[in-house]
Amino acid sequence: MRAQLDHRQLYRLPWSLPDNSISWLEPTAACNLACFGCYRDNEPRSHKSLEQIDYELDVFTRLRTADGISIAGGDPLCHPEIADIIANIESRGIKPILNTNGLALTPDLLRELKRAGLWGLTLHIDSKQNRPKWKNKSEVEHCDLRLEYAEMIAEVGGLSCSFNSTVYEDTLPEVPDLVAWAQKHIDIVNVMVFITFRVGMVGGDFEYYAGGETVELDTVYATNELGRYDIQSTDVLGAVQERFPDFKPCAYLNGTERPDSFKWLLSARIGTRDRIFGYVGPKFMELAQTTHHFRHGKYPAYANPRALRRGRSMMLLSPLDRGVRGAAGSWLQTLLTQPRTALGRAHLQSIMMIQPVDVLPDGRQDMCDSCPDQTVWHDRLVWSCRLEEPMEYGDFLRTRRRTAEQETH
Repeated sequence: MRAQLDHRQLYRLPWSLPDNSISWLEPTAACNLACFGCYRDNEPRSHKSLEQIDYELDVFTRLRTADGISIAGGDPLCHPEIADIIANIESRGIKPILNTNGLALTPDLLRELKRAGLWGLTLHIDSKQNRPKWKNKSEVEHCDLRLEYAEMIAEVGGLSCSFNSTVYEDTLPEVPDLVAWAQKHIDIVNVMVFITFRVGMVGGDFEYYAGGETVELDTVYATNELGRYDIQSTDVLGAVQERFPDFKPCAYLNGTERPDSFKWLLSARIGTRDRIFGYVGPKFMELAQTTHHFRHGKYPAYANPRALRRGRSMMLLSPLDRGVRGAAGSWLQTLLTQPRTALGRAHLQSIMMIQPVDVLPDGRQDMCDSCPDQTVWHDRLVWSCRLEEPMEYGDFLRTRRRTAEQETH
């Protein structure tokens, strides 16, 4: 069931190309897993030098204000100097966020990276990664692995903990189970992200151009043998709302071609392990974004876990936001019937649904407007999810629907 949303009832996140919450650094294309759906070629000897990374960070600093930098790849833990990379980012007053599959992560390494300045981690874990000892396990079964990492991060302390999962046609029904699991661990899991599966480009009905030249598209980033590659963020939202009717988004990013598409769809909820009191509304998110920008000159990336434990204090914003007002009312009702639950520490947890590139029927490519995951390529800020195109063809590919005459030849 696809959810129906009116984008005018949500807060449009205020990010832009030069002023954004995060940026995307790829110190290596090497990886220790071979995931279905991955858009990055695994290049074992692709580690960038610290000098090259320093230069790319200079480009970010010159062209883009950002609160955090996602350190990705490949898998950044494959880079032998990852601690130095983290220290460089932290020295610039930017939050280093490690995007990793976690395979090489240990408690000792995590402590070392925290000493270097690591702010948080986003762990990509899903059932299509061919992990050793986890093959043929469901998304729900992978929650045991997610919990191992969440508890490791909580034990080290002071680090943001997020999880990514790619959503395929056969795993879409399991998304509500993951949302429920995240609530059970709301005290140590800060963010849960669902990314809808895409192939790099779809063939058949389109011609492809690099600059003004026609190119033959003989490669894609990933197999399309995994079912639908047109799953929308609203499909994910619909699956969640079928199980949890009160689940509500509060903010979004639209597409470059469609103002009413939901490329990033954000929900934030206040609750405990036992109960969700409610979901914040657009005004809460607007206040969080604009206040942080007013105070620090940048839009917020990942929040400090200590701040996310102040869910009950956030209810003081009830006069300003309808969603928070509903959460406060639910908390008061719980206080009367289950005072132990109500008086426990309440947490704020974010659930994000991301919908990558869509090729529209006329050939236009609907990308994430104000994309937060911009990376550096030849002194330019470019889409990280399509970096193979300029690397292979010298430019991003453009698409045009074939004419009826072309299709008959």
